[in-house]
Amino acid sequence: MGNSDRSERLRTVGLKPTIQRLAILEYLEGTRSHPTADAILAHVQKKHPTISRATVYNTLEALTRAGVVLRITVEPAVARYDADIRPHAHFRCRVCGVVYDLPTNARADWGEIVDGHHVESVRTYIYGVCANCHETDVSAQGSNSQTDTSTSSVPDSPPRKNKGGVNA
Repeated sequence: MGNSDRSERLRTVGLKPTIQRLAILEYLEGTRSHPTADAILAHVQKKHPTISRATVYNTLEALTRAGVVLRITVEPAVARYDADIRPHAHFRCRVCGVVYDLPTNARADWGEIVDGHHVESVRTYIYGVCANCHETDVSAQGSNSQTDTSTSSVPDSPPRKNKGGVNA
């Protein structure tokens, strides 16, 4: 999408297409990394060194309120942003922290009525281990299984206990 298309998109939702808004939107449309405001600031400052942190935060708030970008809170203390506003899920790897888009078969979409409730937003956050980390872990376990452990009977870490205090 070019800047003229972005400008028209912003005008359609009632926002003035400022240089800062266009630069931030261009970056978000070009990345799938779900960046934080600080990451957006660092990237946009490369082309626009005078842009301030406050401008980035205010612009992200305006873009979010207008429905142009999504603010995702897949991590409790950090907001991330996504220019893909189509229904989809977000998966966060608990090992490496990377956030991925996943397709979803959402049962409800924006504007629908479900059991008498007017749906305004559907957000799905999924947590687990991504394919890369899982593959690395499986490979590491495979190489560890060939290691001779007969010289030590002491475990590397204490056994985990479940909620009842019993060893798991």
